[in-house]
Amino acid sequence: MIQGLALGASTRAPSDFLAIAGYFLADFDMGIALYDMERSLLATSIDDWVNRVPEALTVLPVGDTGPVFSPPVLSSAGDVLMSVAVSDGRTLTAVGVFSVTALVRSTLANSFIPGDQAAAFVVDANMQSLFQTDSRPLSEHGGIHPGIALALGGESGVTHFPAADGDEHVVAYSPILPVGWAFALDEKWEDVDNPVLRTTQFAPLAIIPPFLVVLVVLWFGLRQIVQPLQALAAQAAELGWGRFQAIEKPVGGIVEIQRLQTELVYMARKVKASQESLHDYIGAITSGQEEERARLARELHDDTIQSLIVLNQRTQLAQLSSTDLSDKTPLSEIQNLVEQTIANLRRLIRALRPLYLEELGLAPALEMLAREMNQGSGLTVEFHRTGAERRLPPDIELALYRMAQEALNNVVRHASASRASLTVQFRADAVVIAVSDNGRGFSVPQSPADYAAKGHFGLLGLYERADLIGATVDVRSSSGLGAQVTISLPAGVSRIPDKRRGDSST
Repeated sequence: MIQGLALGASTRAPSDFLAIAGYFLADFDMGIALYDMERSLLATSIDDWVNRVPEALTVLPVGDTGPVFSPPVLSSAGDVLMSVAVSDGRTLTAVGVFSVTALVRSTLANSFIPGDQAAAFVVDANMQSLFQTDSRPLSEHGGIHPGIALALGGESGVTHFPAADGDEHVVAYSPILPVGWAFALDEKWEDVDNPVLRTTQFAPLAIIPPFLVVLVVLWFGLRQIVQPLQALAAQAAELGWGRFQAIEKPVGGIVEIQRLQTELVYMARKVKASQESLHDYIGAITSGQEEERARLARELHDDTIQSLIVLNQRTQLAQLSSTDLSDKTPLSEIQNLVEQTIANLRRLIRALRPLYLEELGLAPALEMLAREMNQGSGLTVEFHRTGAERRLPPDIELALYRMAQEALNNVVRHASASRASLTVQFRADAVVIAVSDNGRGFSVPQSPADYAAKGHFGLLGLYERADLIGATVDVRSSSGLGAQVTISLPAGVSRIPDKRRGDSST
């Protein structure tokens, strides 16, 4: 039950959940509290929890461990208190405090009445009295009461012994195994023939079923509900990263959970089919973009730049042929403007169509990209290359180049950074490109589905391009500590899959 409380409270505000969870208070009569994973108190069902609940009762589990029971604590009112705490493993811990004295009294109230000739005892493993029907001491002749000693040793049965009052006493005893407690029923031998006593000799067994039932319910809830739901939640989180096979591993549990998983599997397959169709569309758009960029770069190079070169030459000739000094200054300004425009257009053409990539390969093209960023962006970009360079298929190299370009553009536009690093590693098992900066950083969304909602369209584009070529993207960042984007392409990728041709080779 306390496990269910922890899971339920994690889905809404703690104070709001406690306000509607009054039915838990019937079992935890001394109050309920919710703590976060830093062990800070979030909400309680009673006022002044810190002062009213002894510190020994706030034993909190570590991580997602099972229920943790506190040792018994004697309250100022003379009641024995215990607590049980359970963590959901991610966000919070629920602690429920109950009165052992009240629990035992409610269990034994109909069988034993204070003042009767028979005396009933319930003690914990440390010989602390949890319940007794009179003030009879728990020791006899300077030692532990024999019935209690035998019950604490794990035995059950009936024995007799000479008591301190000089009479022969008969005691029925039994251990309460789930919690390590002991129960003993003490009565004079002369009262043994009382029919009521004969019935009450079996009373030790009456306290065991409630504890066994509670333990069975806790076990059932943990094994058949809580653990399957936790596994299903972890698998559902994998769906956000496109790992559709994760949801198909059976989690077991009750029928309703299995039915829920079946529905999720069906939905995941439909999403996968839709995503594959979307990949075809994105691949066609990306290919069209690159073709249009190449066409525009050719037109700028073959037409616009050539016209500007001719204009620059005519301006130079006009300067040489002019004898009027007043004409030379404007012509010189025009020439400088034309030369600057030619330089800007050539930089634009290289961005549209990286010729170094086509002629020299990925590493030289990335090195030139870093140099151009140093010249035109105000950002200092360091380039590093490790491993034996190897050529990749042209479409793969272009996709990796565009991802590195987009990552650096994101640094320039959003990071407010002064320095950045571009690294390419040629390893035996992969080609890895890393872009890091010393900027202001940001909070990385938990799933790629959250990137668009938070305006990270550039990073979303990285994930889409990486998915098209079979690469992976890892984004790490912290506020004030910069960011790092790592792109990994496993070895063996030969070209971008074209699903329209039924091709899935990599």
